[in-house]
Amino acid sequence: MAKKGATSNRIAVLGLGRFGSSLALELMRQGWEVVGIDSSASVVQSYADQLTHAAVANTTDEQVLRQLGVHEFAHAVVGIGTDLEASILTTGLLADLGIPNIWAKAINRQHASILQRVGAHHVVLPEHEMGERVAHLVTGHILNFIEFEDDYALIKTRAPEEAFDKSLADAALRSKYGITVVSIKRPGEDFTYATADTTVYAGDILIVAGKTRHVEAFANLT
Repeated sequence: MAKKGATSNRIAVLGLGRFGSSLALELMRQGWEVVGIDSSASVVQSYADQLTHAAVANTTDEQVLRQLGVHEFAHAVVGIGTDLEASILTTGLLADLGIPNIWAKAINRQHASILQRVGAHHVVLPEHEMGERVAHLVTGHILNFIEFEDDYALIKTRAPEEAFDKSLADAALRSKYGITVVSIKRPGEDFTYATADTTVYAGDILIVAGKTRHVEAFANLT
């Protein structure tokens, strides 16, 4: 387990390529504390003023990661690109350090399988999962995220406690948060279209639409 006191809004992003950097910047925008680590001094320098902290380091060195405090973080993302050995060794090291939530980038299905075996909790293939989208999923509040043009998004998230045992009309989520509940799923059942008379219960999953900033704020209620 990670050290006691690890906070949920701190994350280490190891590898600041296209995927890692876009994820790191999106999490910064959402108010997270982001430590970016890369083996390239020029890459680290380019992001030094945009992240909470940026460091040049060998991510396969346990002592170096401990010095940077990575072992105290609740979340870590391995965004290392084509260096498969470094990707696998780094992921395994994070698992050994007891990081509770490890996300890792894979370049193909075989690589993904290996990353899962060495300890990654979530593996993404960047051709399917862009950094900004994964940033929303890393937070844990949003289970799925699709952003369209004009700053409009559709998300899958858990129902907030304030809506439990109320109809959508009585919960007034649209007027309070500027979002629309499109569909609802009960545990063990399929998704159904939501209406004003639909009652929300604990454990329900919601499909919510609205302006990106509004659906993000709504998801953070859970």
